[in-house]
Amino acid sequence: MDRRFSVRGFLRTQGMPRALMTFAILIVVYSAFGFINPTVFRSSSSINLLRAFSIYLLVGIGQSFVMITGNIDLSIGSVVGMSTMISATLMSQKIPGEIPNDYIPAGTPAIYAILISLVCCLIVGLINGFLVGKFKLPPSIATLGTMFIARGVGYITNNNRSGDAIAGGIGKEAADRFQDFFYYGKTFGIYNTFLIAVAIFAVFFFLLSKTKTGRHIYAVGSNTEAAKLSGKNVQATIIKTYLVSSFAACVVGLMLVAQATMGNMEAGNGYEIYGVAAGVIGGISPLGGAGNLLGTLAGAAVWQTLQNGLSMVGAQVGIQRIVIGAITIVAVLLDVLLRNRKIRRYATTN
Repeated sequence: MDRRFSVRGFLRTQGMPRALMTFAILIVVYSAFGFINPTVFRSSSSINLLRAFSIYLLVGIGQSFVMITGNIDLSIGSVVGMSTMISATLMSQKIPGEIPNDYIPAGTPAIYAILISLVCCLIVGLINGFLVGKFKLPPSIATLGTMFIARGVGYITNNNRSGDAIAGGIGKEAADRFQDFFYYGKTFGIYNTFLIAVAIFAVFFFLLSKTKTGRHIYAVGSNTEAAKLSGKNVQATIIKTYLVSSFAACVVGLMLVAQATMGNMEAGNGYEIYGVAAGVIGGISPLGGAGNLLGTLAGAAVWQTLQNGLSMVGAQVGIQRIVIGAITIVAVLLDVLLRNRKIRRYATTN
């Protein structure tokens, strides 16, 4: 009896049916590509897939927090790029030597570069939160503005050019440790990138599903005025979601530095759309108040599996974008239809 009750309770958890449906879709998609190209099932391919998926999961987590409040963050991709350029530039710094064309490594230690990058990213999240939460700017306009600002900061950080190799500033040994921690290293045969993403997912899943902050986030997304009248701090709640988004974007930026071993001014371009897609495919409602981070995890996995599978079967990049874009539209349409159905059902029973 108790067991049946717990299973029933699990299935009634916010957004769980859609999340489970997305996991089922993931299994079907992964199996289909595996039968078309059996190399998909190789352990090496699966491990690499998990590493690539981690980046989509992180931006999906950030965007999902914001979307559950009924808002959106268009600055995520630019914050990723800003994080990449700030951290890479700090670590790769050099000063002129005593002879022409001679430079002395003077890179900022990785831990300080990470912290400085994190603070800068959180400032963007704080600005987004205040613009949307306190000053009531439309989230698409507010975060569009900070999208350009963050990208501009990334550009000027290293004088409008991509950075040098971080090993030239902090030394090869320190650079190797940084790269191993964020991208190339493995623990128990699994890339650290994936383990970091899973750890962050676990923390934010707990925050969203088991804490008062999480309940406030859903309440604000369901009905902002009702949440305000019931004593919830709407402004603080919205700010928190944008801080989560910026934190996730910062970590992705560090992963991209570790992958490329240097900064890239265009890092993170389009990642805001990846985050939206991961969320809505997994059942996060862009209208707010509904969804589950397990769905975001499944949605990010579907997105990455589709992209990887279409590449392995030789589909052109244009076809890949069309397929994934169509799936995103269908996911949003499904959410709207289901929500309208619930509204009509509520209206007829009351």
